[in-house]
Amino acid sequence: MRRFWNEVAVVALVEGFTIHLDRRPLRLPEGEELRLPGAALAQAVAEEWRGLGQEFSYEDVKLTRIIGTGTSRIAPAPEPSIAALARYGESDLLCYRASTPVALARRQQERWQPWLDWAARVLDAPLAITDGVMPCPQLAASLAALRAALAREGAIRLAALGVLVPALGSLVLGLAVAAGALDGAQAQELAELDALFQEEIWGQDEASTARRTHVAGEIAAAARILALTHHAEGTPS
Repeated sequence: MRRFWNEVAVVALVEGFTIHLDRRPLRLPEGEELRLPGAALAQAVAEEWRGLGQEFSYEDVKLTRIIGTGTSRIAPAPEPSIAALARYGESDLLCYRASTPVALARRQQERWQPWLDWAARVLDAPLAITDGVMPCPQLAASLAALRAALAREGAIRLAALGVLVPALGSLVLGLAVAAGALDGAQAQELAELDALFQEEIWGQDEASTARRTHVAGEIAAAARILALTHHAEGTPS
């Protein structure tokens, strides 16, 4: 797409905000006007559009794309998104540990276990761990608690989690970012723990580095939306 505007403005509505491009409302690909629930989020989206060059694609407006998914697709029927995200709790990355090498197993215990402890304490969702890749059944009550945590989120935040959780492979880490207990970059480092350990031994792979950079951009956008739509405190101990 080619840039067709000069000025970007945040416009207050009776409920929420929208963005105007040269006094015309910004519309999503489906045709509806973009609506934003808060001033901080609206300013962030406006900055995104001000920063575009003469040529751009929808991939370049990550915040807008995620928000549009939330308002257009998730808001009318959030249950399928909640169900899809809840399934990640059945096979959360943090629950699957290496037995060897010992250094990796120790690092997983030191870096991952505090977040499982956080899930047990804050979300009332204790999760079991296992060595290897065989399925590790979780308590129905824990899975229900994780689902309940998702059900409390609004459509835009569910859209952000819909980007974040699959990228991390961990519902626990995604919910920790949503709660403000963890930032996106820290969550990605935890999710990439195994790969980073292997790189310490064998060196970096160009394709893996490029993939990680792309994923980092998606994670950063999703985490920013979560930070701008809710503020919470709490860290694992």
